[in-house]
This record gives sequence, C-alpha cells and structure tokens, in this order.
Amino acid sequence: MSSAVMTHPVRLVQARDLAGRLGLDGLALDPEPDGPPSAMRTAMVAWAAADAEGSHHLVVQDDVSAPENLVALVGRAATRFPDEALVFYTNWHARNGGAARLAALAGAAWVRAVPDEFTPSLAVCLPLDTAEDFRKFATGSAERHDDELFSVFFRARGRMSLIAVPTVVEHIGTSSINGHATQGIRLAVCPTDAADAEPILERGRVLEEPGWIPYMRYGEGYIRLVGQEHGPDGGRGHHRWRDALPATGLTEEAVRRAVADGLPEDLAAQVAERFGRSFAEELWIHCLLLGRQAAEAARRLGGDPDDVPPAALARLREAAVSTAGPAGLPPERRPEAGPDEVRLMSAFAWTAVRAGERLRPE
Repeated sequence: MSSAVMTHPVRLVQARDLAGRLGLDGLALDPEPDGPPSAMRTAMVAWAAADAEGSHHLVVQDDVSAPENLVALVGRAATRFPDEALVFYTNWHARNGGAARLAALAGAAWVRAVPDEFTPSLAVCLPLDTAEDFRKFATGSAERHDDELFSVFFRARGRMSLIAVPTVVEHIGTSSINGHATQGIRLAVCPTDAADAEPILERGRVLEEPGWIPYMRYGEGYIRLVGQEHGPDGGRGHHRWRDALPATGLTEEAVRRAVADGLPEDLAAQVAERFGRSFAEELWIHCLLLGRQAAEAARRLGGDPDDVPPAALARLREAAVSTAGPAGLPPERRPEAGPDEVRLMSAFAWTAVRAGERLRPE
C-alpha cells in the first residue's frame, strides 16, 4: 500500500511531522498554493502518487492526528475488503456521522456511507484501480471539494464507501484552507483507541443499510430517510424529525408519550441550564430515535460477534453517545462543552437511548 499526505505550504511543517510519525510515503503539495482554495487540486496530486506496483493507496490530510500503527491497521482493513473504498474518519455532526453512531450502538464495525452527502476525505484508502478511475473522473472537474466529488463518483458506480465505525483518525484544529471554518469544532463521531479499534475493524460486522438515520445539526434533530437521494434536490435537503416521522412508522404522539414517561427532569434541567430547554428536548428526542434505530439494526445483525472483545464494543458505544451532545450544539456553542458538560449530556443521552430501545411503531 502506497500513501501520501495532502498539504499546503502553510501547513508544510505539520504535514512533514505527520508523514514521518506515521511512516507515510510522502507529501502531495498544492500545485497552485496562491490560487483559489481547492482541496481537489491537491487531491489530484495525492491520488496520482499511487504506486503502480501496489494494490491500494492511502491519502491522509494534513490536519489530523492518528496512531503510529495507522498504516498497518488500514492495510489489514484493505486485506479484509480488497475491493472497497474505505473511509477512516467521519464528522460527528454529519449524516454519515449519524449512520456511524447508530452502527456503533448496534455493535457494527463498518457502515455503508449514505449517497446524499459528501464522503469524508481526511483518511481514505482506495484500491489502485479505483484510485485511477477517480483521478480520471475528476480530471477537468470544476468542483473544488474532493469530498463532494467522491460522492458523485461513488454514486455513479452504484456503491458508496465503507466507513470505519471506530475512529482512530481525529481532526485537529478549526481552521480550514477550503472554507469549512464556519462549521466550528469538527471531531470524530466515535473516537476509539487503536487497541480497541483493531479487533473491531478486523472481525466486526458490516451494517449495509441502517434504515432511516437520526442526526442533529445546529441544535435541532433531523432524520435522513431511506431513498432520500432520489428526491428532486438529490436528497441534500434536511427533514425535521416531526416532518419525517410518518415515513418511519412512528407517530409524534408515541414520541411525546416516550418523552413524558422517560425524560429525566433532573438531568434535563441541568442540560437546559447550560444550553437551553429547547436543545435539551431536541437532544433527548434525537437520542430516543437513535436508540430505536440502533436496536432495530442490532436485531438484523444478530447481536455482537463472539470474537470481538465485549469491553471494546462497550467503549465504542460509550464514545458514540459521548459525542452526540457536543455535535448537536450550534458551532458557536461547541466550545462551551467541556468535560463536565460532555459527561452530563452523555448521561442524559443514555437515558433516551435506553428508552428508544423500547420504542415500537404503532
């Protein structure tokens, strides 16, 4: 497996350090550093650096942290899934982040990416022929975001990428050469120690279809519906959970009844004191729906695999729930979520997840 780090001259020192620490082959420099911001321009250099004698090529962006055994971990994953595009990071507030969080609770190791959102591209491994096909596909494109063009490419091939549910790659900093700084703090959805991630990724199950996916953005809960990509806007629109409920088999009355029966007022009051009552209620309902879908997915998967350490899966689930609260906050308020606030929101979220496991369609 060959590898490269996408970078820009303003981050050259950071990129060299990352490549040296992880044992990556080299740097892919922006060929027009003074031109308009374009991740795609640098991505073309990075994917062209694939070794023609190898089987896979790994591209990592310069603003990440990762364990020193990342290359070995990715290599084993590529051996397990030799024909798949593999993604090793996804944002905690994206639809794909919602899919990964749901998959973690269901006990899955990998989840198929949704077709109506960008493909997170901070750490991607492609089979060599796929890398070459993508490079040819991208040649001449006016798109400057490689993550957006990845999704167009995968949709055209009829197969989206596989996302690693335990996340060993983490985004660092809030700056963005490509114009994403307004999204604020952007972190991994299921941050996981490499020692836990290895057995999960090597032997854990794949969740091909999570069904409808609850996710939060800017303090409000949404649902990504099955087949949403076929809509007139290509599925890029966002459906508030109330509006999407009829397509899920649930009713707002059932959700409200679950809130009345299960919402812990003491924890809700503490979350509301810090972030507002509306956010507290939206977070609880979001996690209620998340728990319901995760339970459905777990039933389809048939329970946790016997050859994956239960303690590792338990820590993965804890990580997934711990990010739900801070990810759901508006970007300007995420810095307010310190360790105490994260612990509070996580405890609050778990009560909703457990209530969701008992929620059934009427």
